[in-house]
Amino acid sequence: MALLKFLPVLALFALLFVLSNNGVEASHKIYLRYQSLSVDKVKQTHRTGYHFQPPKNWINDPNGPLYYKGLYHLFYQYNPKGAVWGNIVWAHSVSKDLINWESLEPAIYPSKWFDNYGCWSGSATILPNGEPVIFYTGIVDENNRQIQNYAVPANSSDPYLREWVKPDDNPIVYPDPSVNASAFRDPTTAWRVDGHWRILIGSKKRDRGIAYLYRSLDFKKWSKAKHPLHSVQGTGMWECPDFFPVSLSSEDGLDTSVGGSNVRHVLKVSLDLTRYEYYTIGTYDEKKDRYYPDEALVDGWAGLRYDYGNFYASKTFFDPSTNRRILWGWANESDSVQQDRNKGWAGIQLIPRRVWLDPSGKQLLQWPVAELEKLRSHNVQLRNQKLHQGYHVEVKGITAAQADVDVTFSFPSLDKAEPFDPKWAKLDALDVCAQKGSKAQGGLGPFGLLTLASEKLEEFTPVFFRVFKAADEHKVLLCSDARSSSLGVGLYKPPFAGFVDVDLTDKKLTLRSLVCPLHYLG
Repeated sequence: MALLKFLPVLALFALLFVLSNNGVEASHKIYLRYQSLSVDKVKQTHRTGYHFQPPKNWINDPNGPLYYKGLYHLFYQYNPKGAVWGNIVWAHSVSKDLINWESLEPAIYPSKWFDNYGCWSGSATILPNGEPVIFYTGIVDENNRQIQNYAVPANSSDPYLREWVKPDDNPIVYPDPSVNASAFRDPTTAWRVDGHWRILIGSKKRDRGIAYLYRSLDFKKWSKAKHPLHSVQGTGMWECPDFFPVSLSSEDGLDTSVGGSNVRHVLKVSLDLTRYEYYTIGTYDEKKDRYYPDEALVDGWAGLRYDYGNFYASKTFFDPSTNRRILWGWANESDSVQQDRNKGWAGIQLIPRRVWLDPSGKQLLQWPVAELEKLRSHNVQLRNQKLHQGYHVEVKGITAAQADVDVTFSFPSLDKAEPFDPKWAKLDALDVCAQKGSKAQGGLGPFGLLTLASEKLEEFTPVFFRVFKAADEHKVLLCSDARSSSLGVGLYKPPFAGFVDVDLTDKKLTLRSLVCPLHYLG
């Protein structure tokens, strides 16, 4: 690993906690009953060291995360028969610490007429009596017609929630004739106002993305509201919607049903058209059952994002044991379908993160859950390292395959920031990253890290900042450029990038990077 020596900048403090196999490591116990391949047929090369990942086969969306009787539960879309999408069930794992996981038998799998062609994504809700309920999308025929079902624990006294049953009154939500039945999926966690429960279901009408609103008194009989909670023209299908409150005065998370004058709301959707996600922060009018994004925010594909990398189908949940709202997301990685088949696995869940509202109210903040730091062992430090243009500084002493990196860059002045080209305002940030790259020298940048670098730099993944001067502000571009990450062919290796809203008053930028062999998270 190397620090980029791209310009006169001072690396005030670089602290690398090596996540080694000699200390506490992330783990995932498994049961082989539902595995289609024996473990010795799965190639272990380049598997991640601390992301959530079953030992084999395909995974995608995180589903219904919850905390129950001392255990964290994560359900996820899973193919028990191979490393490509298909045969989808709700796999189920539990953990005491969000890091070390034990796999259980699938919680939900096709078994009824209302889900015989697939059990797709959904959410979990904790009822007032403390018991969980799962809402999920069932696929009912070869035409991909979608309806909404629910499942309950067979034994709610079991903290592992090993067995789930589908009551006979399923399905509970049908698409009416005005709704596109092949684009009607991914029910949210329910919230309660004035005795009525509400859920959202993602959909579209032509190219308008829609979050349909449904209400219920008893959690079983649901009726569609006269209008959606929210919709936006030109955004296409809204997958995996998420709607939750955030506090104006605290970093603590809030239960999904909390409202009031000290609360804002977040609406996040995953865009099937772009495979990006975006969110807005705004006001939820409980009487009108409408959501109004703040006017200053972009309400569309170019809006705020949790993550500017390979990140999709995210889902949050409220953790009452620590008063946190925790975010999960999925990455489809970079291999081709044939490469996934050859190695026997595909997909990871990204590091869970705590999310809260920035004091400015303009965006959400996030940070990897504190439990991740249990994996740290020895550390390597660099202090007061002056970086000069065009050189690299090797960080020596890293002997493990994974590292947790904290580095702060300080610069004496913003005067050398290169001009921001007005044409870039019409481009996606990744296009700007592709144009400028990590090798094109600028006035203030690039500076950052070269991760997963081979000895002669035939392969490396640069993660770096560039600072630009616009008409009335400075713009900070953060890039993770995968184009040089591998000499392999047929891989998905784009640049990932975003213009990040950070305060440059103290002329410092801090970067935390979690590095493991296969996947980079910055």
